Amino acid sequence: MMSAMHTPTLYRQWADHYAQAIHSGALPPGERMPSLRDLMARHAVSLSTAVQLCRTLEREGLLEARPRAGYFVRPRRPLASLQEPQPSAPDVAQYVGIHQRVSEVLALSQRYPAKVNLSGSCGAPSLYPGAALRLATQRALRAQPDIFSQPLAMAGCAPFLQALAQHALDAQMTLSPDELVVTHGCTEALTLALRAVAQPGEVIAVESPTYYGLLQILESLGLQALEIPASPHTGLSLEALEMAARQCPGLKAVAVTPNLHNPLGCVMPDAHKRQLLRWCQRHDIALIEDNTYTPLYDAGPPLAAIKAWDDSGQVIVCSSLHKILAPGLRLGWIAGGKWHERIAMLKYSQSRPNELLPQLAMTDYLSSGALPRHLSTLKRTLRHQREQMADAVDRLFPAGCRFSLPPGGMSIWVELPGELSSLAVFHAALQQGIRISPGVMFSNAGRVDHCLRLNAGLPYTREVDRAMHTLAQVIEHTLNQAPAGRGKATHA
Repeated sequence: MMSAMHTPTLYRQWADHYAQAIHSGALPPGERMPSLRDLMARHAVSLSTAVQLCRTLEREGLLEARPRAGYFVRPRRPLASLQEPQPSAPDVAQYVGIHQRVSEVLALSQRYPAKVNLSGSCGAPSLYPGAALRLATQRALRAQPDIFSQPLAMAGCAPFLQALAQHALDAQMTLSPDELVVTHGCTEALTLALRAVAQPGEVIAVESPTYYGLLQILESLGLQALEIPASPHTGLSLEALEMAARQCPGLKAVAVTPNLHNPLGCVMPDAHKRQLLRWCQRHDIALIEDNTYTPLYDAGPPLAAIKAWDDSGQVIVCSSLHKILAPGLRLGWIAGGKWHERIAMLKYSQSRPNELLPQLAMTDYLSSGALPRHLSTLKRTLRHQREQMADAVDRLFPAGCRFSLPPGGMSIWVELPGELSSLAVFHAALQQGIRISPGVMFSNAGRVDHCLRLNAGLPYTREVDRAMHTLAQVIEHTLNQAPAGRGKATHA
């Protein structure tokens, strides 16, 4: 009786052990599993336990049984790459209600207790150098004990601006500290950029899909948006932008995230970056560049920002350290190009200068030379976690799902089969204690309502793996409940 009670726990324990070995690559695709006899001898388990172990992994899509040969790690099927956007006539659309839609999704996410949160685009706290930053803060306080009674410099602390200018060199940007303004994260930087170049009612071109925070900013400023389709492989469609501009001659700015786009994860080729810059210069249109994720690229030499080719001040580059270094500090910066003076004035009138202590602490950390080592470890960890998340999508999600593995960052963008509503999946997943980001948050044009974003910034634990199994079942169930002719899976 005791054996019968303990056998399920034992086979599940060893099944989890081998699942982790498969996810980590220790047992690569095509590798032969130890035979049942070997498993019995290696782990001192019964034949029944060894059989249950292998059959469990087979049901979970990790192993495949081959007649008279045993069990093998299942090869991955070729990734069904994200589809290019369909051509469509550009149209100016006020983001009426987008803030409400995003707010409703966020409010629902908070209302339901989440066992696993896959909705963000952020790293786990363990990925950041908390101890080193605490020591840097203590050193800053010892060096300037009267820090809280000092007046603040308008644009930011001079040593911190110098450190930021040196940091920008990694993206091939040559910036003077005098060109920079410290902000409360990239969100304030984007807000300042938009306020500097446009008035309420004027039009801004944005990628579609785009970061939902940008859509909220646009609506809050009373700006109109022109959604330009973005390729999941090369980013903003330059051809669509040119067509749209002919139909909308009052375009004031183009807002892009060319490196590790959020949410698509793609990188705009350098030739496209230069072409976009030349086009904006020729038409005297501001180019607002979100450079937040650039340092997280891990597939080759560091990426160049569009600003690297800007000799006219046409590019306003916005960035932040909170994705790569310190989520709790919300330290961002902006280089305003020919709009620098106006941006500096708007920053002062909008929120006054940033607090001094975080700037001094970050200056201490950046000057220590620790950032390159931290980024190397961070990128390696994130790459491993993305691969594990991608493997789970590949193994578990229904046929017809598409995704590409991005060359950096913290997210995976998934297309659901048959135009399945990601909002329906979002609601059903919440009931199971799982949060995701549905595609409706990233566009007002309805192009990506069948997509969702998953956070790969968390360690791929057993709990996350169970959540991915549950999410796959939710998608399958929602797919089966869809009306005839809509939402049915098709093989990519």
